[in-house]
Amino acid sequence: MLVKTYCAAVNGLEVTTVTCEVSMSRGVQFHLTGLADTAVKESYDRIKAALINNGFKMPTQDITVNLAPADIKKEGSGYDLPLAIGILAANGMVNVERLSHYMLVGELGLDGLLQPVRGALPIAIRARKEKFKGLIVPQQNIREAAVVNQLDVYGMTTLMDVVRFLNGDTAYEPTVIDTRREFYEQQNHYELDFSDVRGQESVKRALEVAAAGGHNLIMIGPPGSGKSMLAKRLPGILPPLSLAESLETTQIHSVAGKLDRDTSLISQRPFRAPHHTISQVALVGGGNNPQPGEISLAHNGVLFLDEMPELSRSVLEVLRQPLEDRKITISRAKYSVEYPCSFMLVASMNPCPCGYYGDPTHHCVCTPGQIQRYMNKISGPLLDRIDIHCEIQAVPFAQLSQMQPGEPSSAIRERVIRARKIQEERFKDFKGIHCNAMMTERMLHQFAEPDAQSLEMLRMAMERLKLSARAYSRILKVARTIADLAGSENVQSMHIAEAIGYRNLDRGDWAERGV
Repeated sequence: MLVKTYCAAVNGLEVTTVTCEVSMSRGVQFHLTGLADTAVKESYDRIKAALINNGFKMPTQDITVNLAPADIKKEGSGYDLPLAIGILAANGMVNVERLSHYMLVGELGLDGLLQPVRGALPIAIRARKEKFKGLIVPQQNIREAAVVNQLDVYGMTTLMDVVRFLNGDTAYEPTVIDTRREFYEQQNHYELDFSDVRGQESVKRALEVAAAGGHNLIMIGPPGSGKSMLAKRLPGILPPLSLAESLETTQIHSVAGKLDRDTSLISQRPFRAPHHTISQVALVGGGNNPQPGEISLAHNGVLFLDEMPELSRSVLEVLRQPLEDRKITISRAKYSVEYPCSFMLVASMNPCPCGYYGDPTHHCVCTPGQIQRYMNKISGPLLDRIDIHCEIQAVPFAQLSQMQPGEPSSAIRERVIRARKIQEERFKDFKGIHCNAMMTERMLHQFAEPDAQSLEMLRMAMERLKLSARAYSRILKVARTIADLAGSENVQSMHIAEAIGYRNLDRGDWAERGV
């Protein structure tokens, strides 16, 4: 007897519907075809134990299983449930009439309990696209899968629950989640607030500009000056996620297996802060079984690299292309996957190896040569891609001891949102462009053309600081954002001047001057 069940293969964010064809004939062997990996091949032992421990008899026949299309690699343990149901249906223990209406995914424990799988959300989206009536997932995956509307999603606990449902012995209600209500309720709940930060007004201003235009930023200052404290509060002033952005971000975290059990949609912009010992693969993604890296997990959010010069030079250099293209294509001999990675890069570093160069309260023991070598750990091409460089000093005791809180994140966020709305209106006719940091060269001439006075100021800065053409573009983009925050239609000389002031690391005399 031939029976078909349906599941899905996840490759990157692309999902392919997989048909599990189960055929039984005389014999005693088990054959599995369809480019299955080790985890899928091991499913036979899990299925056999689960069936026996739930009162079923394993068929004593020749079982042939094909996972079609056979030329797509099948990975993971999510095929256990459709294979088990296919074997039971081919043996006459499950009603075959309802199998074509449902997609199934889930790992089986030896006792028949369903275990969670990765990628439940993109699988649910695929099931709706293929016009399946419903999707059956483990109970732990129900909240992320039930986000998809126009699809009946059932969360099951055991193999027996699935069998009873398909046979019509027990009625189960699909899980319904009010996605919009939950999404908007959780959007503004931030534990960290800028009101906790005393002083550092110039750095707060730089962070506000960065948030308003989606610009990359690096902070340079001695230990204890508040670099990490400020960076962790940046998501609280970014514009709220849209539903489309939230869905895309949630899919990435679902594929990576990073979603909490009680999470349906990610409602706040992600903040990722990997340790400086991170490898290239962990940062950009890949591996034997391709997984999104930290830059993709930070999609639509912030990637914070603390102590940036301590990261390996090779790790830092792989950021160049993703920062420009906002997507990463991982090509290996056996696969090629693409992940989105539109993130804000926020980095911090000390000004020298000992950390106290230019600090009025500590003596720096580094020579100019040591400082220059330390700074050279970050290449010029990578610095070119960071729009804003800002220096930060330790807060004096007089400011630190003030009991009056600083400006709250909510007030800064309102200004950022107003600036972003101006940009949304400006770029409404340009697909894929949402903020000033994404502008192309042609758009710079259209929307950020400086006047004669500003152009002369730029020329002097270019010659004095020996800036690259990319740095020139970055200055114009930042100036456009500063003008948006000021509500100015045109980029003026004051905006250009402030933007030039955010290119501190372009100065050739960094290691020879006092701060």
